[in-house]
Amino acid sequence: MKSESKSLEKRMKKETAKAIKASQPPLMKHIKKHWKLYMFILIPIIYYIIFRYLPMAGNIIAFRKYRAGGPIFGVENSGFKYFKQFMRDKTFWRAFGNTLTINFSYLLWRFPLTLIFALLLNEVKNVRWKKFVQTVSYLPHFIAVVIVCGMVKELVSINGPINALIKALGHEPITFIQLPEWFVTIFVTSGVWQALGWGTILYLAAMSGINTELYDAAKVDGANRFKQVWHVTIPGILTTITTILILDIGSIVGSGGVFEKIMMLYNEMTYETADVVSTYVYRMGVRSGNYSYATAVGLFEGVIGLILVTTANITSRKLTKSSLW
Repeated sequence: MKSESKSLEKRMKKETAKAIKASQPPLMKHIKKHWKLYMFILIPIIYYIIFRYLPMAGNIIAFRKYRAGGPIFGVENSGFKYFKQFMRDKTFWRAFGNTLTINFSYLLWRFPLTLIFALLLNEVKNVRWKKFVQTVSYLPHFIAVVIVCGMVKELVSINGPINALIKALGHEPITFIQLPEWFVTIFVTSGVWQALGWGTILYLAAMSGINTELYDAAKVDGANRFKQVWHVTIPGILTTITTILILDIGSIVGSGGVFEKIMMLYNEMTYETADVVSTYVYRMGVRSGNYSYATAVGLFEGVIGLILVTTANITSRKLTKSSLW
């Protein structure tokens, strides 16, 4: 009986799949009919092919000895020589530790503050005031990195406003930008200021989709504003929170998004806490011309990032039943 029911189930699935396939138009016909919509995704596809997927082929020089001016994929096999080399390199491990410290500190402050700010904005009922706050908080995101770094250096300079306040309180001025122990604080504070408003967009969009009847039902049950947020708003945007957190965890090892900012803020006196994997790769690859070694380090960074994203995704799927894939 069981075998008959299984075979019947398989036949029904096949027939259903055939019916669905027959009801759908051929791909080319569908593209011709909706070519305007497909044009929207054409430019992103070309961008990713040229700047994301094709450069992956260059990772092969991590396993081959590459010389500038020689063959594009190197001159001879080197195996895992460059991986073993950076594993024994103390400077690499210092940069790796700094990458984790900076990105984890940034995530630890930015993620909860962005969520709290979005929840507070959602509670503002005065539309004009809400739009004003949103506009002001979004503006730092559009300021160029070079200008942000210039503003930061001016603020923390020996004659800047922060040191003026310190001197007014009777203390000695601090050379913030030259002291390694202050770099993470400066980087995280300026980063949170720049990303706080922009990071609320996805949360506010998710909150706008929550059924208002749920709030009415919560009010009938006697829930105050805090309980409405806790029992209605947060569960309503839990999928969005999970997705953003998974993506952020994946960038803990990487530093591509903040590479330019670190390059502009750090100096040789702050290498101890400011030198990250990306800046280390830049110095090894571009300045020293050791391309194979730099590629091996970059490949290692990418693999660790992939492992972190996958682990976070699996953990999220088990704990919250929500995941990216």
